[in-house]
Amino acid sequence: MASRLTLTLAALGLAALLQPVLPQTALADPPRAVVELFTSQGCSSCPPADALLVEYSRQPDIIALSLPVNYWDYLGWKDTLAHVAFTERQKAYAHGRSDRQVFTPQMIVNGKKSCIGSDRAQIEKAIQYTSKGRKALPVTVNLSEQNGTVTIAVEETPDTTQREGEIWVLPVLREQTVPIERGENRGKTITYANVVRGLNRLGEWRGGAARFEVSVETARKGGDAYVVLLQSTDAEKPGVILGAAKGPGF
Repeated sequence: MASRLTLTLAALGLAALLQPVLPQTALADPPRAVVELFTSQGCSSCPPADALLVEYSRQPDIIALSLPVNYWDYLGWKDTLAHVAFTERQKAYAHGRSDRQVFTPQMIVNGKKSCIGSDRAQIEKAIQYTSKGRKALPVTVNLSEQNGTVTIAVEETPDTTQREGEIWVLPVLREQTVPIERGENRGKTITYANVVRGLNRLGEWRGGAARFEVSVETARKGGDAYVVLLQSTDAEKPGVILGAAKGPGF
Protein backbone atom coordinates (compact mmCIF):
# COMPACT_ATOMS: atom_id res chain seq x y z
CA MET A 1 0.00 0.00 0.00
CA ALA A 2 2.82 2.37 0.92
CA SER A 3 4.59 1.77 -2.37
CA ARG A 4 1.38 2.45 -4.31
CA LEU A 5 0.83 5.69 -2.38
CA THR A 6 4.41 6.78 -3.07
CA LEU A 7 3.97 6.02 -6.76
CA THR A 8 0.70 7.98 -6.90
CA LEU A 9 2.24 11.01 -5.21
CA ALA A 10 5.21 10.86 -7.55
CA ALA A 11 2.88 10.75 -10.54
CA LEU A 12 0.94 13.76 -9.25
CA GLY A 13 4.17 15.65 -8.75
CA LEU A 14 5.28 14.88 -12.30
CA ALA A 15 1.89 15.98 -13.64
CA ALA A 16 2.22 19.28 -11.81
CA LEU A 17 5.62 19.83 -13.33
CA LEU A 18 4.25 19.13 -16.79
CA GLN A 19 1.46 21.73 -16.44
CA PRO A 20 2.04 24.69 -18.83
CA VAL A 21 3.23 27.92 -17.28
CA LEU A 22 0.60 30.49 -18.14
CA PRO A 23 1.56 34.10 -18.79
CA GLN A 24 0.57 36.79 -16.32
CA THR A 25 -2.53 38.42 -17.77
CA ALA A 26 -4.17 41.74 -16.97
CA LEU A 27 -7.63 40.54 -15.96
CA ALA A 28 -9.31 43.88 -15.35
CA ASP A 29 -12.78 45.04 -16.22
CA PRO A 30 -12.77 46.34 -19.80
CA PRO A 31 -12.72 50.14 -19.61
CA ARG A 32 -15.61 52.22 -20.88
CA ALA A 33 -13.66 55.46 -20.81
CA VAL A 34 -10.18 56.95 -20.91
CA VAL A 35 -9.88 60.38 -19.32
CA GLU A 36 -6.72 62.45 -19.83
CA LEU A 37 -6.11 65.41 -17.54
CA PHE A 38 -3.77 68.11 -18.85
CA THR A 39 -2.56 69.80 -15.69
CA SER A 40 0.29 71.88 -14.30
CA GLN A 41 1.91 72.40 -10.91
CA GLY A 42 2.01 76.10 -11.78
CA CYS A 43 -1.76 76.40 -12.35
CA SER A 44 -3.80 77.62 -9.37
CA SER A 45 -7.01 76.15 -10.85
CA CYS A 46 -5.55 72.65 -11.20
CA PRO A 47 -5.46 71.14 -7.67
CA PRO A 48 -9.25 70.42 -7.58
CA ALA A 49 -8.93 68.67 -10.95
CA ASP A 50 -5.92 66.69 -9.74
CA ALA A 51 -7.93 65.54 -6.72
CA LEU A 52 -10.85 64.57 -8.97
CA LEU A 53 -8.54 62.53 -11.18
CA VAL A 54 -7.38 60.63 -8.09
CA GLU A 55 -11.03 59.67 -7.55
CA TYR A 56 -11.47 58.56 -11.17
CA SER A 57 -8.28 56.51 -10.93
CA ARG A 58 -10.03 54.30 -8.37
CA GLN A 59 -12.87 53.36 -10.72
CA PRO A 60 -12.18 49.97 -12.35
CA ASP A 61 -13.96 50.84 -15.61
CA ILE A 62 -12.08 54.14 -16.08
CA ILE A 63 -8.49 54.67 -17.18
CA ALA A 64 -7.55 58.03 -15.66
CA LEU A 65 -4.28 59.65 -16.74
CA SER A 66 -2.39 62.80 -15.71
CA LEU A 67 -0.39 64.55 -18.43
CA PRO A 68 1.51 67.53 -16.94
CA VAL A 69 2.24 70.31 -19.44
CA ASN A 70 5.11 72.79 -19.44
CA TYR A 71 3.68 76.06 -20.75
CA TRP A 72 3.06 77.56 -17.28
CA ASP A 73 6.66 77.02 -16.13
CA TYR A 74 7.42 80.73 -16.59
CA LEU A 75 5.07 81.66 -13.73
CA GLY A 76 7.74 80.94 -11.12
CA TRP A 77 7.68 77.17 -10.70
CA LYS A 78 8.91 74.60 -13.21
CA ASP A 79 6.61 71.59 -13.21
CA THR A 80 8.70 68.61 -12.05
CA LEU A 81 6.62 66.09 -14.03
CA ALA A 82 5.90 68.04 -17.23
CA HIS A 83 6.99 66.97 -20.70
CA VAL A 84 6.81 68.87 -23.97
CA ALA A 85 5.27 65.77 -25.61
CA PHE A 86 2.20 66.18 -23.39
CA THR A 87 1.86 69.83 -24.40
CA GLU A 88 2.09 68.77 -28.04
CA ARG A 89 -0.54 66.09 -27.52
CA GLN A 90 -2.92 68.60 -25.97
CA LYS A 91 -2.43 71.02 -28.87
CA ALA A 92 -2.91 68.19 -31.39
CA TYR A 93 -6.23 67.32 -29.76
CA ALA A 94 -7.30 70.96 -30.08
CA HIS A 95 -6.36 71.01 -33.78
CA GLY A 96 -8.23 67.76 -34.31
CA ARG A 97 -11.38 69.24 -32.75
CA SER A 98 -10.86 72.48 -34.71
CA ASP A 99 -11.63 74.56 -31.62
CA ARG A 100 -7.98 75.42 -30.75
CA GLN A 101 -8.89 75.37 -27.03
CA VAL A 102 -5.83 74.63 -24.91
CA PHE A 103 -6.07 75.32 -21.17
CA THR A 104 -5.51 73.83 -17.74
CA PRO A 105 -7.07 71.95 -16.17
CA GLN A 106 -8.46 70.34 -19.33
CA MET A 107 -9.90 66.83 -19.43
CA ILE A 108 -10.15 64.97 -22.73
CA VAL A 109 -12.66 62.13 -22.57
CA ASN A 110 -12.18 59.14 -24.89
CA GLY A 111 -10.04 61.27 -27.19
CA LYS A 112 -13.08 63.24 -28.25
CA LYS A 113 -14.72 65.61 -25.75
CA SER A 114 -13.01 68.51 -23.99
CA CYS A 115 -14.11 69.39 -20.45
CA ILE A 116 -13.04 71.57 -17.57
CA GLY A 117 -10.97 69.13 -15.55
CA SER A 118 -12.55 70.01 -12.21
CA ASP A 119 -16.17 69.86 -13.41
CA ARG A 120 -17.43 66.39 -12.46
CA ALA A 121 -20.89 66.90 -14.02
CA GLN A 122 -19.39 67.96 -17.34
CA ILE A 123 -16.97 65.01 -17.32
CA GLU A 124 -19.72 62.49 -16.51
CA LYS A 125 -21.84 63.88 -19.32
CA ALA A 126 -18.89 63.54 -21.71
CA ILE A 127 -18.31 59.93 -20.63
CA GLN A 128 -21.95 59.09 -21.31
CA TYR A 129 -21.88 60.88 -24.66
CA THR A 130 -18.68 59.27 -25.93
CA SER A 131 -19.46 55.77 -24.66
CA LYS A 132 -22.89 55.85 -26.32
CA GLY A 133 -24.38 53.65 -23.61
CA ARG A 134 -21.77 50.92 -24.04
CA LYS A 135 -20.23 49.24 -21.01
CA ALA A 136 -16.85 49.02 -22.73
CA LEU A 137 -14.84 50.64 -25.50
CA PRO A 138 -15.66 49.29 -28.99
CA VAL A 139 -12.43 47.30 -29.54
CA THR A 140 -11.14 44.72 -27.07
CA VAL A 141 -7.50 44.99 -25.98
CA ASN A 142 -6.01 42.19 -23.85
CA LEU A 143 -2.53 42.11 -22.32
CA SER A 144 -0.24 39.36 -21.09
CA GLU A 145 3.32 39.29 -19.77
CA GLN A 146 5.76 36.43 -20.21
CA ASN A 147 9.55 36.23 -20.21
CA GLY A 148 9.93 40.00 -20.04
CA THR A 149 7.62 40.65 -23.00
CA VAL A 150 4.20 42.28 -23.10
CA THR A 151 1.87 40.79 -25.71
CA ILE A 152 -1.05 42.96 -26.81
CA ALA A 153 -3.99 41.20 -28.47
CA VAL A 154 -6.56 43.32 -30.31
CA GLU A 155 -9.99 41.94 -31.23
CA GLU A 156 -13.04 43.49 -32.86
CA THR A 157 -16.40 43.41 -31.10
CA PRO A 158 -19.96 43.79 -32.39
CA ASP A 159 -19.63 47.52 -31.54
CA THR A 160 -16.56 48.02 -33.72
CA THR A 161 -17.16 50.46 -36.57
CA GLN A 162 -13.76 52.16 -36.96
CA ARG A 163 -10.99 49.81 -38.06
CA GLU A 164 -7.94 52.04 -38.30
CA GLY A 165 -5.82 53.15 -35.40
CA GLU A 166 -2.47 53.11 -33.65
CA ILE A 167 -1.29 51.15 -30.63
CA TRP A 168 0.41 53.22 -27.91
CA VAL A 169 2.08 52.13 -24.68
CA LEU A 170 2.22 54.70 -21.88
CA PRO A 171 4.45 54.16 -18.83
CA VAL A 172 2.73 55.50 -15.73
CA LEU A 173 3.64 56.47 -12.17
CA ARG A 174 0.68 55.30 -10.12
CA GLU A 175 1.14 58.01 -7.50
CA GLN A 176 3.47 60.98 -7.05
CA THR A 177 3.33 63.59 -4.30
CA VAL A 178 4.98 66.94 -5.00
CA PRO A 179 5.61 69.82 -2.55
CA ILE A 180 5.40 73.05 -4.55
CA GLU A 181 7.72 75.78 -3.31
CA ARG A 182 7.00 78.70 -5.65
CA GLY A 183 4.46 80.03 -8.11
CA GLU A 184 0.66 80.08 -7.87
CA ASN A 185 0.50 76.90 -5.78
CA ARG A 186 3.30 77.84 -3.41
CA GLY A 187 3.14 75.98 -0.11
CA LYS A 188 0.80 73.25 -1.38
CA THR A 189 1.62 69.55 -1.51
CA ILE A 190 -0.30 67.82 -4.28
CA THR A 191 -0.73 64.12 -4.99
CA TYR A 192 -0.99 63.14 -8.65
CA ALA A 193 -2.45 59.85 -9.86
CA ASN A 194 -1.35 57.85 -12.90
CA VAL A 195 1.23 60.33 -14.16
CA VAL A 196 2.20 59.47 -17.74
CA ARG A 197 5.97 59.28 -18.26
CA GLY A 198 6.14 58.62 -22.00
CA LEU A 199 4.22 58.05 -25.24
CA ASN A 200 5.46 55.02 -27.19
CA ARG A 201 3.89 54.18 -30.55
CA LEU A 202 4.05 50.45 -31.36
CA GLY A 203 2.34 50.21 -34.73
CA GLU A 204 -0.84 50.44 -36.77
CA TRP A 205 -4.05 48.43 -36.50
CA ARG A 206 -6.16 47.87 -39.61
CA GLY A 207 -9.06 45.88 -38.21
CA GLY A 208 -9.51 42.23 -37.32
CA ALA A 209 -7.36 40.34 -34.87
CA ALA A 210 -3.82 41.61 -34.35
CA ARG A 211 -0.92 41.12 -31.94
CA PHE A 212 1.83 43.50 -30.87
CA GLU A 213 4.80 43.00 -28.58
CA VAL A 214 6.96 45.29 -26.46
CA SER A 215 9.42 44.63 -23.66
CA VAL A 216 8.19 45.06 -20.09
CA GLU A 217 11.19 47.36 -19.55
CA THR A 218 10.01 49.72 -22.30
CA ALA A 219 6.37 49.52 -21.21
CA ARG A 220 7.26 50.59 -17.66
CA LYS A 221 10.23 52.88 -18.36
CA GLY A 222 10.15 55.81 -15.97
CA GLY A 223 7.08 54.48 -14.17
CA ASP A 224 5.80 51.57 -12.13
CA ALA A 225 2.90 50.51 -14.36
CA TYR A 226 1.61 51.04 -17.90
CA VAL A 227 -1.49 51.30 -20.03
CA VAL A 228 -2.12 50.51 -23.68
CA LEU A 229 -4.28 52.70 -25.91
CA LEU A 230 -5.71 51.94 -29.34
CA GLN A 231 -6.44 55.34 -30.82
CA SER A 232 -7.71 56.50 -34.17
CA THR A 233 -5.83 59.22 -36.02
CA ASP A 234 -6.80 61.96 -38.41
CA ALA A 235 -3.97 63.58 -40.38
CA GLU A 236 -1.54 62.54 -37.62
CA LYS A 237 -3.73 64.11 -34.93
CA PRO A 238 -4.98 61.96 -32.02
CA GLY A 239 -8.59 60.93 -32.39
CA VAL A 240 -11.16 58.74 -30.67
CA ILE A 241 -9.96 56.08 -28.24
CA LEU A 242 -11.09 52.76 -29.71
CA GLY A 243 -9.75 50.43 -27.03
CA ALA A 244 -7.55 50.40 -23.95
CA ALA A 245 -6.17 48.14 -21.25
CA LYS A 246 -4.35 48.41 -17.93
CA GLY A 247 -1.12 46.53 -17.40
CA PRO A 248 -0.66 44.16 -14.44
CA GLY A 249 -0.50 46.06 -11.17
CA PHE A 250 -2.28 49.12 -12.54
